Amino acid sequence: MKNRRTFLNLIGSIILLVGLGSAFLIHRTAGDESKDVLGYEQGNGSVYPINPGDSKKFLRDMELYGGKANVLMDEFRRWFVGLWQGESLALMVGGITIFISIGLFYPANHVPSNPVSDIANKDNRGRTH
Repeated sequence: MKNRRTFLNLIGSIILLVGLGSAFLIHRTAGDESKDVLGYEQGNGSVYPINPGDSKKFLRDMELYGGKANVLMDEFRRWFVGLWQGESLALMVGGITIFISIGLFYPANHVPSNPVSDIANKDNRGRTH
């Protein structure tokens, strides 16, 4: 490409638009479904799901069979899996998109557009005029 600055800005803009558009669509279509629901509990005029991590019997059995480390690893696993579902996934896609775009916009604004050598009649790309 002739102008690196324009190329990096173009690619960064495309990634930003597609990524944030995808994050918006994921957020709009995300449901509140959970596959690990043991049952449902009613209270205050609403119905709440009961997750295995909320059950004292489940936590006691996990600790009995694997110790406290087993309970902590199960909580970490549920948290990590939760990052890639529903609204959390939309936030992750948006954050990663912004991070990658900044990674392209920063060098685009700090890289010289036409590098010139100090030697007369020679540029930095190894060609002579």
